[in-house]
Amino acid sequence: MKKSVMMLLLVLSIAMATAETACDLDVTLLNQDPYPAVPGDYVKLVFQIEGTDNPYCDDITFNLLSDYPIEFDPGESGLRTFKKVDYLKDYESNLLIPYKVRINKDALNGANPIEVRIQNNYDAPILKTFDIEVDDVRADFEVRVQNYDYQTHELIIEILNIESSDVEALSIKIPKQDGITIKGASQIIVGDLDSNEYTSAEFEAIPTDGEFKVILTYSDAINTRRTIEKTLTFDSSYFTDRIADQSTASITTYFFLGLVVLLIIYFGYKKITKKKKK
Repeated sequence: MKKSVMMLLLVLSIAMATAETACDLDVTLLNQDPYPAVPGDYVKLVFQIEGTDNPYCDDITFNLLSDYPIEFDPGESGLRTFKKVDYLKDYESNLLIPYKVRINKDALNGANPIEVRIQNNYDAPILKTFDIEVDDVRADFEVRVQNYDYQTHELIIEILNIESSDVEALSIKIPKQDGITIKGASQIIVGDLDSNEYTSAEFEAIPTDGEFKVILTYSDAINTRRTIEKTLTFDSSYFTDRIADQSTASITTYFFLGLVVLLIIYFGYKKITKKKKK
């Protein structure tokens, strides 16, 4: 019985001594920028390792595992190695480890787990999981030629926000290109545009049948300026020989004919009045 108790105490003593001399490191995800991250875009991550001043810690290996939803650029990896002499020479007890990685274009909205592996020369590796927040705040638009007036050269372009994200400071630009000539301003600021809402922009232009490009620029929910290029098709047959135009032209013609008749009557009447007075 005494031998069993002594053996148990010995085991506990060894376990406590081992625990006291272990390199106990604490890893946290200190920062994510932008927050939330956007699928297909880069995100900056900063990890912090605390406890490196522990005298039982030696060289440290830190590895951000390349797995969904993060991706490294070609030639890059998540492996970082820190020699004890290097990270203690400035008497810093914490290590900051920055990364710049891309978020998978198909990453789902919400919390996405990522893993890191940390190890020193004496202890078994430790695997820790952190969450990075992802939200697709990008917008997309349907853009079309709504109307064109051959008399005034007024071109009206309609823009519909087809995504779930609202946008701010939306502008549309028609760059110089074959197929369309712009007179006056080539870029129009149309302002904020909520999801599933539409707006329009008016240009003075002379388009020809075929395609031309427009550039849409907007600020998303995390205040990042984004640019989308769209291709529009102009078909003159949709905007010529319309009944509405013919009606307008007829009204205009009749108006001027009536005005001419009235002027003839007026001056004729004045002429007859003059003769009678004489």
